[in-house]
Amino acid sequence: MSSTSDSISSRHRDAIKSMPEWLRRPIGAASQLSQVQRIIKQRQIHTICEEGRCPNRGECYAQGTATFLLMGPTCTRSCAFCQVDKGHAPMPLDHDEPRKVAEAVQILGLRYVVLTSVARDDLADGGAGWFVATMEQIRSCCPQTQIEVLTPDFWGGKAEDTQQQQYQRIDLVVRAKPACYNHNIETVRRLTGPVRRGAKYDRSVDLLRHVREVDPTIPTKSGLMLGHGETEDEILQAFADLREVKCDRLTIGQYMRPSLDHLPVHKYWTPQEFDRLGAIAKDMGFSHVRSGPLVRSSYHAGEF
Repeated sequence: MSSTSDSISSRHRDAIKSMPEWLRRPIGAASQLSQVQRIIKQRQIHTICEEGRCPNRGECYAQGTATFLLMGPTCTRSCAFCQVDKGHAPMPLDHDEPRKVAEAVQILGLRYVVLTSVARDDLADGGAGWFVATMEQIRSCCPQTQIEVLTPDFWGGKAEDTQQQQYQRIDLVVRAKPACYNHNIETVRRLTGPVRRGAKYDRSVDLLRHVREVDPTIPTKSGLMLGHGETEDEILQAFADLREVKCDRLTIGQYMRPSLDHLPVHKYWTPQEFDRLGAIAKDMGFSHVRSGPLVRSSYHAGEF
C-alpha cells in the first residue's frame, strides 16, 4: 500500500475518532450485509445504502427494507455534501435495471422498498419514466411490497426548462401511485446554494406542494441534514415551510462529512437536541417524524 493510501486511511480513522460517541455504531451483522451486497453485485444494480455508506444499512436490511439507487451511480449535479459519484458523464441506462431491481426485491423478500436516483439532467424526462418502469416491474412480481419514491427535483438543469415540464415529469411518478412521495430539502433556505448546488429551496418546497395538489391521497415526506451551520430558527422556519405545503412526514439527521473533499461539519447536534426538534415538528402537525443523529431519509421508512 502506498504512503498516500496510508495517509488517507489514517485521516479517515482520525475523523471517526473525532466524532461524538453517539455517532459511532456497528453497521450490522456481516450476514445481513453480505446477502444484500452479493445480490446487488450479481445484478450490477445499486443501492443508496451502499453508495452513500449509510450507517443504518445492516439494521434496515434485517427489517426487510432497502433503498435502490436507479439509473447508475453517477450524478449530473455536484452537491457538496453527497457521497455519490459525480463530476463526469453518467453511463447509458441499463434497460434491464427495472427487472433486476424487481428480482432483487423478490429474492430478498423486501416488504417495503424505497426507489431513489441520482439526478439525471441528461435525460429528456429526468428519469421520471424510469421510476414508473421500476415500480411496474416490482408490482408484477411482488404485489404486496409497498414502494416509496425519493426523487430528484426533475428540473432538468437547462435554462430552457419550464416549470410545466417539471410538473409533467413529477406527474408521471404521482400517477404510478407510490406509497409515499419523498423529496428532501436537505438544508435550510440560506444554505441551499452552497450545500445543494444546482437546486433551489423554493423549487423543492413547490414540488411537494404540487404532489399534494395532484393526488392528496399520497403522503409526502422530506428531510433535513443538520450540521452545516444552520440556526434553530432557520430549522423551525424550514419545518413551517414544509407544513405550509401539507408535507406529512419528516426526517431529521446529522450531516457526517464523507471525505475531506466534502463540506466540513459545523456542528454535531446532540441526541437531546434532535429529540427536542422532533417534538416541535410533531407539535407543528407532521404525522410522522424521525429525528436523531443517525436518521436518514429511508430510516424505518416502512414504519411510516
